[in-house]
Amino acid sequence: MTKPRLYFLDWIRIFAFFVLIFYHTGMYYVTWDWHVKSPYASDAIEPLMILSSPWRLGLLFMISGVATAFMLQKMRVGALLKQRSWRLLVPLIFGMFVIVPPQSYFEVVEKIAYHGSYAEFMRLYVSGYHGFCRGDDCLRMPTWNHLWFVAYLWTYTMIGGLIVWLLGSRFQRVSDALGRLLSGWRIVVLPVAVLAAARYLLVDRFPTTHALTNDWYSHSQYFFLFALGALLAMQTGFWARVDALRWTSLGLWLCSWALIVCYWSIPEALATPEVLQWKPVMRAIYCLCQWAPILTACGFGHRHLNFDSAKRRYLTEAVFPVYILHQTLIVSMAHWMKPIKLAPGIEGVFLIVLTFGISFGVFEVVRRIGVLRPLFGLTSQKSAYAAQAPAAMATPAL
Repeated sequence: MTKPRLYFLDWIRIFAFFVLIFYHTGMYYVTWDWHVKSPYASDAIEPLMILSSPWRLGLLFMISGVATAFMLQKMRVGALLKQRSWRLLVPLIFGMFVIVPPQSYFEVVEKIAYHGSYAEFMRLYVSGYHGFCRGDDCLRMPTWNHLWFVAYLWTYTMIGGLIVWLLGSRFQRVSDALGRLLSGWRIVVLPVAVLAAARYLLVDRFPTTHALTNDWYSHSQYFFLFALGALLAMQTGFWARVDALRWTSLGLWLCSWALIVCYWSIPEALATPEVLQWKPVMRAIYCLCQWAPILTACGFGHRHLNFDSAKRRYLTEAVFPVYILHQTLIVSMAHWMKPIKLAPGIEGVFLIVLTFGISFGVFEVVRRIGVLRPLFGLTSQKSAYAAQAPAAMATPAL
């Protein structure tokens, strides 16, 4: 029997993707390395960035795992893998050669004072040129930049589909066993323990690269959460328990965030051996700050957002094209706005407003032109129309 759709996860996915626009705008103004940087960059808003950075993408991978499990209710594994390959690889390739290159162009213009035209840059980009370097830091091209999420999601879907095919009916038994296991204190402690074990064992040896290969610490987090979502998708009792824990998980999230910000803000002069000995504990707290906000989002979402509407259907279709476009818009507009010398607060608001406005404007064009739809991960117009029918409401879109 087909399980009812978890509408609240659609809403959470929409909000999480839109948070990316705020986060990547913030990346222009913090001290962390990014494609372009504001002359006003400082550590002022970094605590707010840390409020979402540990968990936001993990949440999206978990929701994608849930969506994959629901889709397997309607189609065979082979059909799912074929559909996901079309929906993910086409926009990934299109994005790498059309959407993403301006990010790399403005990066080399700002970081190494490249004076060539965009056409000259593109000739180097498509040829795989690796000569744009600052010391040992070289820009590898072509690149997927923020579209790494799409590459990873396609990979996890392929691996997950193979596992489901190998397990057969045993997949449901594993799902039921996990649903029974994750109750009470174990809902919080066991996933945190898995994330912490991965962090202790892998983070120093395999720092995050988003290059797919040799990025084992990232895979240990994201594939675990993707698999967790797939296994728990049909466990209605689990979602009810998460709902009941929503205030507890909110408190755990905010406390762990505060501790992380305090620890990471310790001046270098105070980083004594006595302080550094707390690093293993802080790694566990960081993992709590990965899982507790996911529980919080799902708990409050289950309580308040488990409903359908025309807005949900519209935004569910819009969110992937907006995601594909948003970072290139932010990087390009940030570069172009520099000569205006706006105050950073006003400039940041303008970047956010214009990114939302232009992204949705492009989406409105793309959704009406059949040949453009697959380039932005949209189904055919016929399929999109059919998806509005009540009978089709059992399968969340990725």
